[in-house]
Amino acid sequence: MQMQMKALSEQFLRVVEAAETKLAGVSELESAKPALAGGWSRKQLLGHLIDSASNNHQRFVRAALQPSLDFPPYDQNGNIRLQAPQEADWKLLVSLWSAYNCYLAHIIARLPAAKLETVCRIGPAEPVTLDFLAKDYLTHLLHHLNQIDAADSK
Repeated sequence: MQMQMKALSEQFLRVVEAAETKLAGVSELESAKPALAGGWSRKQLLGHLIDSASNNHQRFVRAALQPSLDFPPYDQNGNIRLQAPQEADWKLLVSLWSAYNCYLAHIIARLPAAKLETVCRIGPAEPVTLDFLAKDYLTHLLHHLNQIDAADSK
């Protein structure tokens, strides 16, 4: 299982590096426009991904250090409203997102194999394992990066 985490980490780094190049090519003006009809802007989507990185950072580390994890639910709309990424500089968001996720890849590669089955409860959702959280985080990241990419084809 440790090799799976190293492979996941390497995949994660490839995704982040490729996305950072694309994101760096988006202008400040374009980053503020809705990415999808009636939806968040690229800034808001990236702000959500930064927040997701922050939450998952805590989940990964705490689950690896404790016998189980109980974490509060996540209010994505409240977080976007309060943190206001729409008002932040696009280059700052891209840089922070990239650096944070490279660090998460570093952490994922080092998650102890013996802790990957740690039970994690997040709000009222069904319990999952640390292994699931790490893999699902990449799925979540790709989902939102695809939304950002979809704005280019509008």
